[in-house]
Amino acid sequence: MRFVIQRVSSADVKVDGEIAGKIDKGFLVFIGVSAEDLSDKNAGCDKANAGCDAEIVDLGHAKLIADKLVKKLVNLRIFDDEDGKTNLDLNSVDGKLLLISQFTLYADCKKGNRPSFINAGAPDPAEEIYEYIIDRCREELGEKRVERGIFGADMKVSLVNDGPFTVILDSDEIL
Repeated sequence: MRFVIQRVSSADVKVDGEIAGKIDKGFLVFIGVSAEDLSDKNAGCDKANAGCDAEIVDLGHAKLIADKLVKKLVNLRIFDDEDGKTNLDLNSVDGKLLLISQFTLYADCKKGNRPSFINAGAPDPAEEIYEYIIDRCREELGEKRVERGIFGADMKVSLVNDGPFTVILDSDEIL
């Protein structure tokens, strides 16, 4: 699972010309769910076996990963304190989240010029995990502080990157 987190002074997402989500100060987070995140580890589906059976899904495993990344996300201290040091988290600055699904975070560009998305999670279980992440963030921060995009939609995202400050949380690296 990957979260690409951008500290923003404002951000919004539009679908069909209508605003689906909008925040002021906070994080714009692009969320990618991999096929491996959704795999049943006991069924032999891992990086060495990229041709895993798509029917083998372990949402419990994916939810454990999501829980850890959400905890890290909401406690990430990348806002400046009074001394200009990145010492404050979302709660300290009353920051908000705009959560956007983005399967292209698992693009494989090793061969040729056209990315392959075989490493991205299948849409239905990936959407379920995306919804789970939204729910967990709302539990942590409150309903009014979490906005969202629409899974699978053609979204137009606008942002004012603050810093710029971008952090990548990758479950393969931090768990």
